[in-house]
Amino acid sequence: MLFNTLDFAVFFPLVLLLYWTVFKRTIKLQNIFLVVVSYIFYSFWDWRFLSLIFASSLVDYFVGQQLALSSKKSHRKLLLMVSLLFNLGLLFTFKYFNFFVETFVDAYSIFGTRFNFESWQILLPVGISFYTFQTLSYTIDIYRKQIEPTRDPVAFFAFVSFFPQLVAGPIERASNLLPQFFVERKFDYHKSVTGLRLILGGLFKKMVIADNCALYVNSIFENYDTASGSTLFMGAVFFAFQIYGDFSGYSDIAIGSARIMGFDLMKNFNYPYLAQNLSDFWHRWHISLSTWFRDYVYIPLGGSRVSRPRLIVNVLIVFLVSGLWHGANLTFVFWGFVHALFVLPVILFIKKEARFRQNKSLPSLREVFNITSTFVIVVLAWVFFRAETITDAFAYLDIVFSSTLFTMPNVSRLSVLLLFLYMVLEWIQRNRDHVLDLEAVSNKYVRYTIYYAVVFSIFYFAGDLQPFIYFQF
Repeated sequence: MLFNTLDFAVFFPLVLLLYWTVFKRTIKLQNIFLVVVSYIFYSFWDWRFLSLIFASSLVDYFVGQQLALSSKKSHRKLLLMVSLLFNLGLLFTFKYFNFFVETFVDAYSIFGTRFNFESWQILLPVGISFYTFQTLSYTIDIYRKQIEPTRDPVAFFAFVSFFPQLVAGPIERASNLLPQFFVERKFDYHKSVTGLRLILGGLFKKMVIADNCALYVNSIFENYDTASGSTLFMGAVFFAFQIYGDFSGYSDIAIGSARIMGFDLMKNFNYPYLAQNLSDFWHRWHISLSTWFRDYVYIPLGGSRVSRPRLIVNVLIVFLVSGLWHGANLTFVFWGFVHALFVLPVILFIKKEARFRQNKSLPSLREVFNITSTFVIVVLAWVFFRAETITDAFAYLDIVFSSTLFTMPNVSRLSVLLLFLYMVLEWIQRNRDHVLDLEAVSNKYVRYTIYYAVVFSIFYFAGDLQPFIYFQF
């Protein structure tokens, strides 16, 4: 079920009505209801894969219980391995099996031997990368003795399957989200209003920005060999805004929906295209994933408290794994490698965290340069993310850096202007929770004029319905 469809427009209000009336009597009743509606929500895509969510929840619930009972180190490690092997085994089978086998076959063909291999026609379960990492955070944190396991299976199943963020995040930690299933939840008017604003802003990002950008992106990337360098560069820029509007829009809707239901999810995007370097970008982009890799991969490898050569290796590992997490294609791995190359100089040589000058309405020339240069690097790296193959990506960039880069691009100037104006709006709102957080605007007529203008634009300027990009991950 997509957030930007009539199905969800009917489903969510009905859920809220029942949640705050019929099922509000006890926390247990609310949690049971959340499990049921979350499974219904997922079944709109394919009910058969509910068994995977159920199996992951069941295994990790019992692993958590056994970890609490065991003090023997070897036994605890064995239990953790059960959780890791089961969850990552499912992820590998459904997402990476064909990729690794085909890569092995291609590599072995260098020696003159060719294996006959028929790819398994496996349908990738929506959201498997998200809920797998979410439930793994639970068992890993219990193993580290950072949290206590829950004895309430209903609350745990609700934590794993919570429908607003089930299929595309944010990837919540058990330490943040799970305790909220044990706290009495009462309808809060102020939280509901902020939740509705987040939903409205998310729908605008998705339906107006992302879906309209997708029309240009699909056309340009599918016919890149006939376009000029300037047009291809703008195609990459449009893709940058498509994936940002698409994914951050989903996150905003998820966070807003959860907030109306009395839950606080972590912020997943913090104006990433205002980043002043690549490290700053990853503090702002897909925050729930980047912090997950930091805490469960980078720090266990030694983090930054190691020798310089080992630090370089640690950073490369994290970004290569991050790239692979996004998809079973070498393009994603290379995308991660490109980001690692530009993050490393920041980590190695720039010790100071990137910050904007306080109380300044306009950025300094240095900030403009930092933001622009970082944005260009991110845009060019997105080419590898969007291209079908690495060969296509390099061919695309070869045309970008040709003499035709300095010609007039064959794109809508109005669209470019509107994207620029949206970035100006983000700059103005950079210290606010989200782009439609207008509490600082004292005049309510101005506020509501803006809200109604956003609603109007969603109805009249929405692009053709496009699936959320991150559903494929």
